[in-house]
Amino acid sequence: MSDELKNLRNKIDSIDEQLLQLVNERAKLARQIGELKSDGVIYRPEREAQILRRLQENSKGPLSAEALGYIFRAVMSNCRALEKELSIAFLGPLGTYSEEAALKQFGQGRNAVVCGSIDEVFRTVEAKQADYGVVPVENSTEGAIGLTLDLLLSTSLKVCGEITLPIHHCLLSKQTDISQISHIFSHSQSLAQCHEWLNKNLPKVECEAVTSNARAAQMIHDLVATDGTFAAAIASKRAAELFNLNLLAENIEDDAKNTTRFLVLANHDVAPSGKDKTSIVMTSLNKPGAMVELLEPLSRNGVSMTKFESRPSKQGLWDYVFFVDLEGHITDAHVNKALQECEERASMLKVLGSYPAAVI
Repeated sequence: MSDELKNLRNKIDSIDEQLLQLVNERAKLARQIGELKSDGVIYRPEREAQILRRLQENSKGPLSAEALGYIFRAVMSNCRALEKELSIAFLGPLGTYSEEAALKQFGQGRNAVVCGSIDEVFRTVEAKQADYGVVPVENSTEGAIGLTLDLLLSTSLKVCGEITLPIHHCLLSKQTDISQISHIFSHSQSLAQCHEWLNKNLPKVECEAVTSNARAAQMIHDLVATDGTFAAAIASKRAAELFNLNLLAENIEDDAKNTTRFLVLANHDVAPSGKDKTSIVMTSLNKPGAMVELLEPLSRNGVSMTKFESRPSKQGLWDYVFFVDLEGHITDAHVNKALQECEERASMLKVLGSYPAAVI
């Protein structure tokens, strides 16, 4: 070993010792803060978002913002677990993109509450059988998740955070030869997101939708081929590892920027972080120009609208509700004023929550 290499490794060892001391010191301070809290709320998404943004903005590299987010989320998660190991509900089984989103937001210092459906995630958090829930709300390619929007309309839960997760689909099977694949199982949205790739590479394969991508991988793991043909699943690379499947193809999504947005559900509100969103749902009065009149206070009060999604209300034929995302927190004066004026003009307005905008 050269003297230069030995010297560099000694420097790394010294830095590691400093990091060890500092991380433990941080953990002690976090525990003291926990003892001073009076409301029993362990997870503070607004505070964690502020920390991550500050560190990413101040970093001069070479680590990327995404890498820094991963490292410091792990630190915060394990410090948080000294107060309490949070339970997080998500659509299962293990290996779904919902689980990946939960891992990204909450790290390893949490208990997984695996649910069989999105409905069950809502019910589990409402019943306080889990501290938080993670549910998909929209995909950049396929649009809104209708079931999630329907459940948001009726739930008492609050949206306390959002997560954006790049989605990279893989073709998984027990088989090693892609030409032997005759059936493919996956979630309906994943099948749609890989439509062109499937048409080009496996045009004669029969596709069948199931409840989740990880469920598809689990089915392939359990499946016994009896007629010389083989099935495959479209799922994540993590699902391949969990269910011991071969990776036949990676990144088969049609859009390389394919991203799914998830919401974090809670039984409490969240304070401002400095860069927030507010989600609402409302209905307009049945009269000419009602929608223009309903949205006018947003423009007049300088509130930027980042999403506008209509959804059948299921209360009557051709009756719709409108899901709207706004920039800002409900405690911001201009946002609060705009929403008060919107409520006066709406037949119904419900604030789903104010929460920190997603951090990489």
